Amino acid sequence: MGVQRGKVSTRHALPFKSANKDRRKDFHIKQKKTKDALKRQERFKRRKEEDRNPRLREERLARNVPHTIDSKRQWDEVEGEDGADMLGLAVDLERLNKRRKLEEAEAENSEAGDDNEAEDEEDEEDEEETGEGVASKKTRKARARADDDSDVDSMLDFDSESETEKPAKTQQRAPSPNPSTASTRLDLTPEALASRFPTLFGAPRDPKVLITTSINSTLHEQADMLTGMFPNSKYVRRSAHRFGHKYSVREIASFASNRDYTTLIVLNEDQKRPCGIDIVHLPEGPMFHFSISNWIEGKKLPGHGNATNHYPELILNNFRTPLGMLTAHLFRTLFPPAPELEGRQVVTLHNQRDYIFFRRHRYVFRDKRATEKSVVGPDGKPIEGVEDIRAGLQELGPRFTMKLRRVDTGIQRRSGQEWEWKGKTDRIRTKFQL
Repeated sequence: MGVQRGKVSTRHALPFKSANKDRRKDFHIKQKKTKDALKRQERFKRRKEEDRNPRLREERLARNVPHTIDSKRQWDEVEGEDGADMLGLAVDLERLNKRRKLEEAEAENSEAGDDNEAEDEEDEEDEEETGEGVASKKTRKARARADDDSDVDSMLDFDSESETEKPAKTQQRAPSPNPSTASTRLDLTPEALASRFPTLFGAPRDPKVLITTSINSTLHEQADMLTGMFPNSKYVRRSAHRFGHKYSVREIASFASNRDYTTLIVLNEDQKRPCGIDIVHLPEGPMFHFSISNWIEGKKLPGHGNATNHYPELILNNFRTPLGMLTAHLFRTLFPPAPELEGRQVVTLHNQRDYIFFRRHRYVFRDKRATEKSVVGPDGKPIEGVEDIRAGLQELGPRFTMKLRRVDTGIQRRSGQEWEWKGKTDRIRTKFQL
């Protein structure tokens, strides 16, 4: 549909530049009003045409999709999952898993086709033969097929339904209305990555966190806030005495590891504000370095609530690459595996363009108001059973934004130490690491 854009009247455009400032201002205002009126007329005209023919609206919306950095995101292509440098590659593990399943399904289909051809050849040979041997072969085949049917019945007809379900699995699913809020699937972690960090990818256990700050830091109040965010945590100040021994991070990590601590957190300071956080997975690492920005305390948030001592629920969003899986498993070790649901507290770590947004809320379920819409699923349709229910959120704070800068192999950077991953190694804006 092509709409002819009208022209501005000549009355509202000067053929020459006037020296009078007030006159130029008056003509500029008239010209702007005329352009706005023309746009409004075109918009109303287009609405009438689209009401008569809804297909025009669908074509316009499909044509006017904005191009964002997320839509232009680039991925690295790999052949398998056993690559040694997979940690530094931007690989979509979910897409890789789907491709592997499709290849396995195609291989099974090809094997089934070969088996059918072999059976047909055997049947042709059997037809040529005569005598009791032929009958015995047929009876043996019939018994074998009967045994196969009995096995299928014992498995609740799972194999018989797989033939009808395979084409449905290969169909591409429609994109979600909010693809950036996809939950992280921790089961897609590559085996090579899990074998490199066995303690980080082991069975979940109750955490015990030691929190400290940089030397001569003034962020004691912010460090106390971290003890309320991470369960089973304790804050210990670093010595600031003139003649006191300045313990290094490696010495503190050894001290904490001997006392059954699972994680060490170091809060860094710049101009009396938090600028970074270092998380050490005990006893041998790895060590993650994050930068912090936009730190806002809970008491400065409008309508904030007060947190309780209940174990919160953990939500990890949009961690899709091997490095993202490694980071997600690190955050998973900071919270107990069994949350206390009666507290109705939830901690959200949302990854968007390699920036990790930390939020903490308390939720409550209430009746839906008449002016509100129902909760919709990934397909854009209301979810059955919860049409009249809505969830209310109250932020508890603090809120801040993190960005991963470096992953060290051991504890604390040494001279010539090898690092697992380092930021700013790829200058492509449309390629993200998490």
